[in-house]
Amino acid sequence: MYPMAPLIRTALNTTARVAPGPAGRWAFHLFVRPLGRAKVRPGEQAVLAAARTGTLRVRGKEVVTYAWGDGRRPVLLVHGWSSRASRLGAFAEELLARGYSPVAFDGPGHGESSGRATNIVEYREIIRELHARHGDFEAVVAHSFGVLASLFALRDGVRTARFVGLGGVGSFAMLMEGFRAGLGLDDRVVRAMRGYVEGHLAPGEPGVWDRFGADHAPEELGAPVLLFHDEGDDMVPLAQARFLARAHGERARLVVTRGLGHRRILTDPEVVAEAVEFATAGSGLVAEPAVGTRQGVSPTGW
Repeated sequence: MYPMAPLIRTALNTTARVAPGPAGRWAFHLFVRPLGRAKVRPGEQAVLAAARTGTLRVRGKEVVTYAWGDGRRPVLLVHGWSSRASRLGAFAEELLARGYSPVAFDGPGHGESSGRATNIVEYREIIRELHARHGDFEAVVAHSFGVLASLFALRDGVRTARFVGLGGVGSFAMLMEGFRAGLGLDDRVVRAMRGYVEGHLAPGEPGVWDRFGADHAPEELGAPVLLFHDEGDDMVPLAQARFLARAHGERARLVVTRGLGHRRILTDPEVVAEAVEFATAGSGLVAEPAVGTRQGVSPTGW
C-alpha cells in the first residue's frame, strides 16, 4: 500500500520518541490521504449528467455536490474512501424513479472536489451543511468509510428516518490498527496522532477521538438500520457489519451476500432494490433483529 513503508516507519517511529507533536501531524496527514482519485465509469455518466451540481466550502476546500429530483423527500448518498458519488448512481436512479430526491457529494480529495485529503470531521461538516440545505433526510445510504462518517454526523445533529449501510466500517479503531500495522508503527505514533486530532482538528471537542466509532452512543441515531455486507469483502471484513448490527441492537438487520465483494454490492440489482425499498418505507418501520441471506449464504448469528 505504501511503497516507502520502511522509510516512513523509521522516520515516524524515531520522531515520535523525541518530538511526538510533529510525528502525530505527519502520521495524520498520511492517514487521511486517499489512494488515488476515482474516475467516472461509463455506466455512471448518464445519472451524473442528470444531476444539478453545486459547491460548498469546508476548511478551504471546494466540495462538489449533486442533487436530483424536485427537492422533496431527500435521501443522502455517502461514498467511501478513494471513491466518489457516482459509485452510488444505481441508488440515485432507483430513488429518483420512486419520486425521492437523492443528494450526494464528492469528499475533498475525491471525484471532482478539491484538496488532496479528507477526514471524518470534514465529512461531518459536509453532511451537516447538506442537512441544513435540504432538511431532514428520509434516509441515508452509505458505503464503506461513508458508513462510519455518516453515523458520526447522525449522532451530532443530522436527522434521518432510516439508515442503510453497505460494506460498512463500524470501528474507527479497526482503521487505526490497519494503518498502524500496515506501516509497522509504534503505539506512540498513534497516541501522537490522537493528540494532533484532538488539539488541531477538533480542538473544541474534548474526547472526540472516542466518538468516531459507531459503537459510541448508537441509541442517538434513533432510526431503523439495514446493513448489507459480502462475506468475501476484501476491504472491510464481515466482522465490521456484525459489530454495527450489535451496536444498534433490535433496530438493525444484517443481510450477508456472497460473490459481490466490496464494490459490486453497490450495483447488484437485488441489493439496490431491497435497500431502496427499505429507505422509502414508512417512518414507522422497525427492522427485525435478524440476519438475512443473499446468494446462497447460510444464516448466522450476531
